Amino acid sequence: MKTTKSTSNKSVSKSTSRSKARRTNGSSSRESKSNQLEELFEEELKDIYWAEKALTKAIPKMIKKASSANLVDALESHLDETEQQVSRIEKIFSIMGKDAKAKKCEAMAGLIKEAEEIISDTEEGPMRDAGIIAAAQKVEHYEIATYGTLCTFAKTLGWEEVKAILGTTLEEEKNADLGLTEIAEECINIEAAEA
Repeated sequence: MKTTKSTSNKSVSKSTSRSKARRTNGSSSRESKSNQLEELFEEELKDIYWAEKALTKAIPKMIKKASSANLVDALESHLDETEQQVSRIEKIFSIMGKDAKAKKCEAMAGLIKEAEEIISDTEEGPMRDAGIIAAAQKVEHYEIATYGTLCTFAKTLGWEEVKAILGTTLEEEKNADLGLTEIAEECINIEAAEA
């Protein structure tokens, strides 16, 4: 009987040790995944930082080539927002205790190149304006996807202040996209079709 009791106590002790190890490993695994998500967040932030800075140079080129006063106004307004968005990203890096660093965004570089090609391949006037809107909306959709993802990452990581900052930019991108749609539907696409 004593042997059985001793064996029973040993198996409970082993079972408790295994349970503690699982809890410790689970916690360590969660921390590791959290660290990986933070790293992914930072990489995506560097990517969109480069993209926004590149747009502060690309949007003025679109403005120069646009004919529609409404389109010019919309692009100028969004250029102001884009400059503020660059500052917000720098603030997020600061909150994270990191230096603001950009990493070339190949997707945005491609979208900007495509916009330049559309501008050079279209006739001045409504047709070019329609092309500029198409190119600008592709940019907006990329930004909406990126900021939406970053908001979700920030929420998961419990970074409420960062999520709020990103949420402001996300709303601006959505509104810019809607504004471009309205301009296209109200006049530019109709004029381009009739040209």
